[in-house]
Amino acid sequence: MFLNDSFNKTNQLYYLCTMVIKTATFVSSNTRIDKLPAPEMPEYAFIGRSNVGKSSLINALTGRRHLAKTSQTPGKTQVINHFLINDAWYLVDLPGYGFAKTSKSNRVAWEKFIRRYLLQRESLQCVFVLIDSRHDPQRIDLDFCYWLGENGIPFMLVFTKADKQTRTKSDANIDKFRKALLQWFEEVPQHFLTSAETRMGCEPLLDTIDDINRNFRPIAMNR
Repeated sequence: MFLNDSFNKTNQLYYLCTMVIKTATFVSSNTRIDKLPAPEMPEYAFIGRSNVGKSSLINALTGRRHLAKTSQTPGKTQVINHFLINDAWYLVDLPGYGFAKTSKSNRVAWEKFIRRYLLQRESLQCVFVLIDSRHDPQRIDLDFCYWLGENGIPFMLVFTKADKQTRTKSDANIDKFRKALLQWFEEVPQHFLTSAETRMGCEPLLDTIDDINRNFRPIAMNR
């Protein structure tokens, strides 16, 4: 369920990232699972509450300012966006959850769509759950993590907007979140503290993806 490590890479003072992003290309936007790219390469999904800074972090990770479109309207992303990185793996931008300013029917449809993707996508290696480090644990984030765990979907935690407050405050909120998860799980997944502005945490996150990619085995396609 968790892709954990014997040490937390975000706490290292000196860290060399082995992955260099040479190419990052938009591939497709989809509202249908059967129209997604063939699951021939490893892919990593990024998801979080609306306005958590997902698009900005994706742009920081890839070093492309406008790869994922940022918006002043939270919850604007309503499709699954695939980006091909280094012609070797997919970065997947999923619709944000928890945005209230839309119809109930739309929210239900989005949730069903996202859950179907998460449950059925064979090449999905890990879900990176983005959480705003400025806030106390939010029930919607905890519930989503619980759902991932209950369904055996590997995930890690990515705390965003670290530049907006002191490290002490961020660490305190992260500790609260991890303790809340321990009410359900015997262990908690690996976490990263990040900032899209300073690229803090981007290199450890990319290196983790690189480590997983090394163990990926292509899926036999029945087509």
